[in-house]
Amino acid sequence: MSYPLESNVFLDLMGEAIPRLEEHFSALPDIGPGPTVASRTAMAAVLGQVADRMADNFPYFHPMYIGQMLKAPHPVAKAAYALAQTINPNNHARDGGRASSEMEIEAVAAIARMFGLPQHLGHLTSGGTFANLEALWVAGQLHPGKRIVASQQAHYTHSRITAVLQLPFASVPSDTAGRIDLNALEDELRKGDVGTVVATLGTTALGAVDPLHEILALQARYGFRIHVDAAYGGYFRLIADQLDASASAAFLAIHHADSIVVDPHKHGLQPYGCGCVLFRDPAVGRLYSHSSPYTYFTSSQLHLGEISLECSRAGAAAVALWATQRLLPLEPGGEFAQGLAASRRAALEFDRRLRADGRFLGLAANRPELDIVVWQVAAETLAESSRRAQSIFDQAASANLHLALVQLPVAFFDASADNRFAKGETLTCLRSVLMKPEHEAWMDRIWDVLGDSTDKALA
Repeated sequence: MSYPLESNVFLDLMGEAIPRLEEHFSALPDIGPGPTVASRTAMAAVLGQVADRMADNFPYFHPMYIGQMLKAPHPVAKAAYALAQTINPNNHARDGGRASSEMEIEAVAAIARMFGLPQHLGHLTSGGTFANLEALWVAGQLHPGKRIVASQQAHYTHSRITAVLQLPFASVPSDTAGRIDLNALEDELRKGDVGTVVATLGTTALGAVDPLHEILALQARYGFRIHVDAAYGGYFRLIADQLDASASAAFLAIHHADSIVVDPHKHGLQPYGCGCVLFRDPAVGRLYSHSSPYTYFTSSQLHLGEISLECSRAGAAAVALWATQRLLPLEPGGEFAQGLAASRRAALEFDRRLRADGRFLGLAANRPELDIVVWQVAAETLAESSRRAQSIFDQAASANLHLALVQLPVAFFDASADNRFAKGETLTCLRSVLMKPEHEAWMDRIWDVLGDSTDKALA
C-alpha cells in the first residue's frame, strides 16, 4: 500500500472533494477575492523551497526503505486529512469539531471492536507516547503510590512517563526472545507493591510479543492492572491466527487488558500524529472530570475533551482515520488485514534467507513474531561484528537500501551467553521493519542489494 510521490490519486481526489465541500457552505456571504497573483507567486516560491528542503529525508514511502517504523499514509487518508484542514476542526470539544468528533467516536469504536472489547472508553491522541501517558495516569489514579513495571525491552518512554507522573517504576528483565521474563515478573509481584504491569505486544527493537495470556494468570493471583502497549503491533490482532502460538495467544487475550494503546500512524496507514488509547472499563472517565464554562456551550452530549488529558487536537486526524477505515474495514481476511499478512510473510522470508547465509546470524530463540527482522553479522569478535554491521549499513544506504542499526544483548543471538547478558554486554546489529505489503514482492531486489552491499563492505 505504498504510493509514488507524484500522488496523482491524491490530487484527483482533492479536485473532486473540495468543490463538494464548498457547496455545503455556499449560503454564506462571499468573503471576497482570494490571493493576488503576486501573493500566489510568493507562496509558490516558498513551497518550492519546502520541496527542496524535504528532499533531505530518507525515502520512507519506498519499498527499499526497510529501516524504521515508517510507511506512507494511504491516499484517502492524506486526502481526507487535507480536506478536513480546509475547515481546521479541533476535537477538544464538539463546538470546535462537530463532524470530526463524531467521526472520531466511530473510528475509535471500530478499533475497540478489532480488539474484541465489549465496551470501552477511548479517544485519539497525538501519538503513542501521550496515549501511554494517559493509560498510566489512570493506573496511578487507581493505584496511587504503587509501582508500574515493564520489560527491559519495553519502550523507553514508560520510564520517562512514570517520572513525569511521579509514579515508582521498575524494569523487569526480558528473556532471550525479548519478551518479559515471567519468573522475574513474579519476583516483583511477590513484593506486593505492583499496581500495573505493562505488556508490550510488539517491542520496538525486535517486535517481540509479551505473553499477555500468561500475565493474565498472574493477575488472577496478585491483583494488578494490565496495560498493553501495542502502539506498533496492535493491528496484528487481525491476523492472530497466522502468528506463532505464543504471539497468537497474546493477541487473542488482548480484550482482557485494562487499557490498550495502538498507533494508527504506524500500521494504520495514517499521517503523523495519530495514537489511540482505550480503556476496558468506561467508568474510568470519572477520573477526567472537570468543568470549563467557556469551552462547552452548544451540546449536552459527551465531549471528547472531557475524557482526554490533551486539549486541542487535530480533528483532521480523526477524519483521515475514519475515511481509511471506511475504505479498508478492520476485518479479518479483509484488504487491510491481507496487507499485514503480506508484511509478515516478507519478514519470515527475509529471516529465512538471512539464517541460510553464512555471513549472518539470526535471533537464537525464535523467528520474527511480527514484521521486524534483526540479525547479527558473523565475525570473530563482538567488536568486529559491530563494525561490520555499521559498514554494511553505510554501503547499503549508498545503494538506496535503507536499513537500521540497533544495540542488543549478546544473549539474543547466543542463548548460552547468559553470564555476558547479565553484565549487559551488547553488540550492534542490523534491523529491518518490513511493514509495507510491497516488501513481499520486492524481496528479491532487497536481497540482491543487501548481498552486494555485504560483499563490498566485507571486501
